[in-house]
Amino acid sequence: MTNVVFPPKLKAGDVVRVVAPSRSRAMVMEHDHTGVIAARFAELGLTLTYGAHVDERDAFDSSSIASRVTDLHDAFADPSVAAILTVIGGYNSNELLPYLDWELIRANPKILCGYSDISALQNAILARTGLVTYSGPHWSTFGMRDHFEQTLGWFTSVMFDTAPVELTPAAHWSDDLWFLDQDKRELTPNDGWWPMRPGSGEGRIVGGNLCTLNLLQGTPYMPSLDGALLIVEDDLESHPATFARDLTSLLQLPGAAGIRGLAIGRFQNASRMSRPLLEQIIGNQPLLARVPVLANVDVGHTHPLATFPIGGRGRLVVTDTEASLTLLRH
Repeated sequence: MTNVVFPPKLKAGDVVRVVAPSRSRAMVMEHDHTGVIAARFAELGLTLTYGAHVDERDAFDSSSIASRVTDLHDAFADPSVAAILTVIGGYNSNELLPYLDWELIRANPKILCGYSDISALQNAILARTGLVTYSGPHWSTFGMRDHFEQTLGWFTSVMFDTAPVELTPAAHWSDDLWFLDQDKRELTPNDGWWPMRPGSGEGRIVGGNLCTLNLLQGTPYMPSLDGALLIVEDDLESHPATFARDLTSLLQLPGAAGIRGLAIGRFQNASRMSRPLLEQIIGNQPLLARVPVLANVDVGHTHPLATFPIGGRGRLVVTDTEASLTLLRH
């Protein structure tokens, strides 16, 4: 992998370009929360602009590869754009990888933020250009009217500042369909993070959505795991057996013996994952016996969700009773 490059941080007055590398904004607009989104970015002092093709919509709720590549290239090439934010996730951002101009991206380092299916794009950019990108809220996520404060706080700490960020467990979390009814929200008290294996480790952060990251295996777009601090999560389509085999596959890659630690995001309720089942899954992985492992972390498909740098540097410390996860360079 080439040398790591950190994009410039955001500042008031910057322009953020919204693109749709996976699913279309037209699908998201079936539940229109653009008023909330616009107000949030105005409060941050940021101006939103949109890719020319974000509202195209095909049978897969996406758009053509050419349209998505064009919008992404335009965003990186435009000198007025400071950051790129994805509309939402989906299933197909990896279709873009053979068509991306890696030299263009390398020559124009800027923030790219999103999560879920965007993990394929982010880790490929790290592998091919060394540019640090950010697993964090989509443009659509900013439409959450209530209980968004923690997500926003983590986002601004990483995007506007350079100081290390120590993540701590949120007091409550949600896994509700908030976009359907903003007046009916369901919050769950957080039982904290789950220490799984004690130890400490520091390394380059690789990860995001596990099943999406694994799509890159065997391609030129997979970043090295040697020296990596893994932060992974999965969504409601994953259940304990599929998460177990996906984790096994990742840890059997060349370089995986050099990982420095593993943090696992909170599972959605529909996954039916439990702490005892996850403990059994971790226990089946010999590589994880010698590195710190922490679970139920506030990343992924539940809310709030933390922003973390893919390609940045992190430190994980786990004891039998407590843990810390610090974003050292972002």
